[in-house]
Amino acid sequence: MKRRFDTYFPWLFTASDFLASLLTLAMANWFMQKMGIFQGVEFPAFLPLGLLWMLISTLRKDYKIGRTDEYDQTLKSLAVTLLWFLGVTSILWTPLQAGPYRWIQIVSLGLTLGIIMGTFRVGVHMVLRQYRAKGNNYRNAVIVGKGGTSPKLADVFKIRKDFGINFLGYFDDQADCHQTRGGIVSFFEEAPHLDLDLIYIHEQLDSILVKKIIAFADENYIKVKMIPGRSLQLEKNLSFSRYGDFFVINVNEIPLDNPLNSFAKRVFDVVFAGLVTLFILSWLIPLVGLLIKLESRGPVFFIQKRNGINNRVFNCLKFRSMTPNDYADTLQATKNDPRVTRIGSFLRNTSLDEMPQFLNVLMGDMSIVGPRPHTIPMNETFRTQIERYNSRHKIKPGITGLAQVRGFRGEIENPHQIRSRVRLDYFYINNWSFLLDMEIMVKTVYELLFNRENAY
Repeated sequence: MKRRFDTYFPWLFTASDFLASLLTLAMANWFMQKMGIFQGVEFPAFLPLGLLWMLISTLRKDYKIGRTDEYDQTLKSLAVTLLWFLGVTSILWTPLQAGPYRWIQIVSLGLTLGIIMGTFRVGVHMVLRQYRAKGNNYRNAVIVGKGGTSPKLADVFKIRKDFGINFLGYFDDQADCHQTRGGIVSFFEEAPHLDLDLIYIHEQLDSILVKKIIAFADENYIKVKMIPGRSLQLEKNLSFSRYGDFFVINVNEIPLDNPLNSFAKRVFDVVFAGLVTLFILSWLIPLVGLLIKLESRGPVFFIQKRNGINNRVFNCLKFRSMTPNDYADTLQATKNDPRVTRIGSFLRNTSLDEMPQFLNVLMGDMSIVGPRPHTIPMNETFRTQIERYNSRHKIKPGITGLAQVRGFRGEIENPHQIRSRVRLDYFYINNWSFLLDMEIMVKTVYELLFNRENAY
């Protein structure tokens, strides 16, 4: 089954997505009725919302789950659909036009839809991958030009069966292996009989030949893709910028350069840090401040200059855990450090000394998740010792980070530790997703509860 699947899948997806939305709306209605924030609305009133969801989803073509798409792309597509749905619903749906709980209702509806529909769509994506991995809904593909990075692409087709790409072989004048079907000339003779869907062209082919292949593909309704050379096979996705009719490749663009991603991360940071400030810091700061003052003279907060986004210096806040000393910026805390006070030892062991940094998040200097900021002297030292060290300052530093939940937190005792931190920070920056942030936050809680070896 090759193309017939693409005819009925959009209809199957749309119908099942509509039914899933109705089930989700029914659950949201039940939940809000039980909570007492949504009274007097029967379920039939939600039917127009199901139709609205189906309309928005269909117009946005959410059923187009790309062969090489990862699950986070499916969730990003869902997030945009959800924002459109909530916006239209809050404006047009009569039951939400009045009442003291209007915004609570909208948020509850959004959370329920996000969780259940997200689970549903990722499930559909997983089933689709398994279906393709078994040899269904495939695409026939050839590579014109062997060498360089072409064999790596062929290996990807072999390993990732879930992409559903049936690799038929190479066409190349010099290569001679069991996968080579013939020379470049024979490509134009054989291709019309191969039922091709995709042609991959090696970038080093002559430009005149490339234009000829593209013209042939256009006449036969075949998609053409160019294989970048080794210099562009980087650790992340490439994107393109258009200058009129001219295109350039954005080599070092990161996910958080996307305004929507950056906005979503900032909104989450503000909401989460705001809740922590309101419900925890509001009583924790006076309580801890009193204990610090009772034990030793000095300020409640330890304010330290650290490097943030684009190496911009900011004042990082912590509860003071040491007696005032002249070496706080240059000398790391060690095990059984005599400078650490008794209350300071407790704060450090429980990581409560970091809690004021949620105020840094609200001020826009930090994020909940990101590379941990170092002191300025440490930054200057590491910058000269470690390649691409400054790349960790492309985004805001975080209260927690990928390196911290992978075991690289606390005192830096050897070069391997800081190199591993930088490597993990670099991976996080280039592969950021909302799901990755959630995973890091969950693992941070686990580390705080069960792994306290490096906390001193």
